[in-house]
Amino acid sequence: MKLPLEIVFHNLEPSDAIETKVRERAEKLEKFYKDIMSCRVVVEAGHKHHHKGNLYHVRIDLKVPSAELIASREPQDHHAHEDVYVAIRDSFDAMRRQLEDYSRRRRGNVKTHEPVLGGRGGVETAPE
Repeated sequence: MKLPLEIVFHNLEPSDAIETKVRERAEKLEKFYKDIMSCRVVVEAGHKHHHKGNLYHVRIDLKVPSAELIASREPQDHHAHEDVYVAIRDSFDAMRRQLEDYSRRRRGNVKTHEPVLGGRGGVETAPE
């Protein structure tokens, strides 16, 4: 990456293991688009008053030429996010999909659909 990766922890102690996993996943993003300018990842633990385990929220802000991409997975939608590594995986997978779409648009390789011609899909009606 042109600029260093920034990793921020909220409501949890910084962890070398989590930081290593985030760095590994961030490096893989460069395979999908080489011109990443910066990457900021926020790993946040929810408040401890949940009935079940603590839920994690991971947000990724990625700057690329002429755009900023944001991937965020809300923990209340995914009880699997009781595991911080699952939350990291899901957020980076979402970012990878956005980056692939962005890359296709930059190359001009975007799907277009055939124009729909007027009518009712070839159904003819008899005159009354």
